[in-house]
Amino acid sequence: MNDLNHIVSTFSQENKQRFITFLEKKNKRTDIKNIQLFKLLAKNEDDSKSICINLYGSYKKDAYHALRKRLYDSIIDFTANISLQEENSVNMSIIKYLLAARTFLQLKNSKAAYKILNKAEKLALEHHLFPYLNEIYSTQIQYSHTNPDININNIIVKFEKNKSRHQLEDNLNIVYTKIRQTLNNINFKNEVTDFQTLLDSTLKEHQITLNENLSFKSLYQLIAIVSLSAFVTKDYLKIESFLINSYHKKIGQKESDTQIYYHIQILYLIANTLFRNKKFEASMTYLNLMNIQMLEQQKKHFNTFKLKYNLLLALNFNYTNQQNRAINQLKPIINKKHIDIESSLDIHLSLSMFYFQNNNLKNAYSLLSKLYHSDKWYKNKAGIEWVIKKNLIGILLHIELKNLDLVDSKLLSFKRNHTKYLKEIKQERVLVYLNLIEQVYKNPEKLNSNTFKTSVQNSFEWIHPDQEDIFVMSFYAWLKSKIERKPIYQTTISLIKRKENRN
Repeated sequence: MNDLNHIVSTFSQENKQRFITFLEKKNKRTDIKNIQLFKLLAKNEDDSKSICINLYGSYKKDAYHALRKRLYDSIIDFTANISLQEENSVNMSIIKYLLAARTFLQLKNSKAAYKILNKAEKLALEHHLFPYLNEIYSTQIQYSHTNPDININNIIVKFEKNKSRHQLEDNLNIVYTKIRQTLNNINFKNEVTDFQTLLDSTLKEHQITLNENLSFKSLYQLIAIVSLSAFVTKDYLKIESFLINSYHKKIGQKESDTQIYYHIQILYLIANTLFRNKKFEASMTYLNLMNIQMLEQQKKHFNTFKLKYNLLLALNFNYTNQQNRAINQLKPIINKKHIDIESSLDIHLSLSMFYFQNNNLKNAYSLLSKLYHSDKWYKNKAGIEWVIKKNLIGILLHIELKNLDLVDSKLLSFKRNHTKYLKEIKQERVLVYLNLIEQVYKNPEKLNSNTFKTSVQNSFEWIHPDQEDIFVMSFYAWLKSKIERKPIYQTTISLIKRKENRN
């Protein structure tokens, strides 16, 4: 999907209608092909040749691309205008207050000026506009000698505190960027790094500490940094209380509408952490809060987050013995194109897994067979972990389908492509698992052997169920189901409930 299709796919229903009205006012001629093109793209009609013929009656490539360029420029104008209307009104109000206050100060009307500056300060504080606060406090300090009621020391304290908060936001932005880059190198380039040491040293270098006055944007960046650490180490338990406590500390303050985007991001990260810790009811509580925020401001951010929301909700359904609900949650969106390619691929793989666990091998195979790109392409789009999961599911699926020749080649390919990386990140247990399933499909009679069962038990360094990764448990459930001669999904749910019963 190209940039124009991506942008159109993020429009809410209201903004689609607003944009059509915008085009109708902008169009000087009766030619409405830009509106027709927009409507076709909004319906996910992204076959360029078909759209071109639909619009012109024949394939007029140059005219079509010129039309797309005009539509793209119109979308930029529309988006900029909307942003100015929705967000810059606050900024403009503060600027007006500042200009008026400075004029009154020059006219020796100090009391009126400081009342206006107080209004500007209140507005800037609500919206975490630190640069404007700096100007407000600087003005108050500069003219404090004109107003005997002003406590200069109080203003200086606020000025210094604001400088610290502004610096913290800048530092968080730097740290977030560094950590994201490191994660990209781990996940997409197979680079191996002592992530926790790097995280600790980077936070220390930039003196990052939790502040009760963080904006939602800064809190999101801090929570995202911590969540990235959990993603690499698979230790989500360690960060759970920090995420929840930080959020509730923030939510007690007055919320700014301009921060809803980051509010949604935070709720998603908390819900995901709780899911990974197998606390499904709590995860769905935060997903509900996330959905409430997604519906705010005429669903302004709904399309941006709908894939993440639906995927995490479906995963929670799947692991709470509601697999039909999980499948029905994802089926309607599996083939819909979206700007969030990584989430689209996660949905594709998750639904394949649901079908596999459900013993619906035909549908599982059908979905996996549509992933026709190379592993290198998928690694660039979704990361190395996604590629490993896809290949493991493919191997298990071909064993179930008794495509034994394909199993041999896929096992060989997996070991050739991933053995070095798995050893470097100390995940040799994946290779141990492969060795065990190879024994199972080559010698099925081994499943009845007590020796083999003991071998399975002794093959892994078992992690406490609270800490064990839920997807690792799902892969192990297949092997356990073979040994116990029980359905895969039933075995999976039993493993999860064993953990839940410990809580």
